[in-house]
Amino acid sequence: MSKSKPEIRTRPDAAEIAERLHSAAIHLLRRLRVTDRASGIGPAQLSALSVLVFGGPRSLGELADAEQVRPPTMSRIVAGLQRAGLVRRLETQDKRRVLLEATARGTLILQEGRERRVRSLARALQSLRESESRRLLPLTELLERIARDL
Repeated sequence: MSKSKPEIRTRPDAAEIAERLHSAAIHLLRRLRVTDRASGIGPAQLSALSVLVFGGPRSLGELADAEQVRPPTMSRIVAGLQRAGLVRRLETQDKRRVLLEATARGTLILQEGRERRVRSLARALQSLRESESRRLLPLTELLERIARDL
């Protein structure tokens, strides 16, 4: 009678997981971003507007930092958002500092866009088997934790 060797489990390679996760996240977001066309706003403007809606008022410099662009680029993005009535400038006690804030219309457009992306993703998730859907919730919690730790 032969004894079978115990299975040795090794920790998955973090670099391989990171590579696959990165690729999957990029592809998922690109496919969901297609629904953003319905908003009539370009991706750079939607992204900047998102920072203001979900993060609150910011200075131009803070917004540029959040979006990882130079202030002149952000000035052009904000000018377009202002012309569209999606962002307004707020005066502060310090007259040298101006804050940017999403308008009610800007907030509504962004929320509607998010709802479109979530509906699209929910439709795709409905194609999963029940057992696969149950496995996704703890994975989602792990992804949220990883995102916080980055």
